[in-house]
Amino acid sequence: MKKKSVLVLAFTFLIIGCVYYFLIYSPYEQAEEFSGFPVPIHAEKIRETKDSTIYKWSRASEENGIPAGYRRAIKENGWEEVGREGALVLYKKGKQKIDLLSTTKQLSIIKGK
Repeated sequence: MKKKSVLVLAFTFLIIGCVYYFLIYSPYEQAEEFSGFPVPIHAEKIRETKDSTIYKWSRASEENGIPAGYRRAIKENGWEEVGREGALVLYKKGKQKIDLLSTTKQLSIIKGK
């Protein structure tokens, strides 16, 4: 009976770990052009310049910002929120800086200066 309980507990932790991975990490990929800053994989690139990229993303909102899962993925990838100005959030990782602007159904990622 004890062996069965341990097996069930181990299986439960495995399932929780898989769900956590798929909810937090798999919807985002690290963008090389932004020093590994996570970008939603379902976001459609609509404009790109040397220092920024604008994406069409249905989950972006000016009023509510970005979803909690995206904030968690950014944090889990080592980025720290260092400032906020309305819809613009400033992130830093080491010497790298990123400005993230979330407007209605649009996400702009800008290399910070």
